[in-house]
Amino acid sequence: MTIDKTRLGWYSLGILTGVIVAVALFVLDGQARPAPIHIESPQPTATSLPTATPGPLRVYISGEVAAPAVYQLPAGSIIQDAVNAAGGFTTRADPVAVNLAQPLADGMHVHVPSEGQAASVPVVSDPAASVQPAGGLVNINTATLEELDTLPGVGPSTAENIIEYRQANGPFATPDDIMDVPGIGEGKFEDIKDLITVE
Repeated sequence: MTIDKTRLGWYSLGILTGVIVAVALFVLDGQARPAPIHIESPQPTATSLPTATPGPLRVYISGEVAAPAVYQLPAGSIIQDAVNAAGGFTTRADPVAVNLAQPLADGMHVHVPSEGQAASVPVVSDPAASVQPAGGLVNINTATLEELDTLPGVGPSTAENIIEYRQANGPFATPDDIMDVPGIGEGKFEDIKDLITVE
């Protein structure tokens, strides 16, 4: 069987075309293949450590304010904030005697005297300063509400009565004088007489 030149030419052309197509597909396949994707995790960010939030301040304000009592105020408060919490000064108050810009501390006692009154207690009692003499006795002439509250049978209301009494009548001359305070009778005095002083 003989193959004529025309048919041979067609065979050659078909083979050549197939080779060209195969090469073209190979080249295109290499170009169309996407570059590999690298996923990088983000760098960890530095996180700040939690800071302690200062707690509220408990401050006792007494004297010539509308509502003397113990008030809870936010950290960073000043005496002006305590006066505002207590309803402001009364008409008898001597506001110049009190440093309204002074920062408050937890357990502080602020006393607002009346005009012309010699304060029977310091205007500001620092809770860090001890008012107890050696032996652990409570000085009923200078003790804060919190310190008086530590005495057996003396709660916050009785402690407030003691402070108001000494503000109105001056310092106690003897420990027995505390029985003149409403709410303190002979029985209660017997419980606290060995724990108090008037130094």
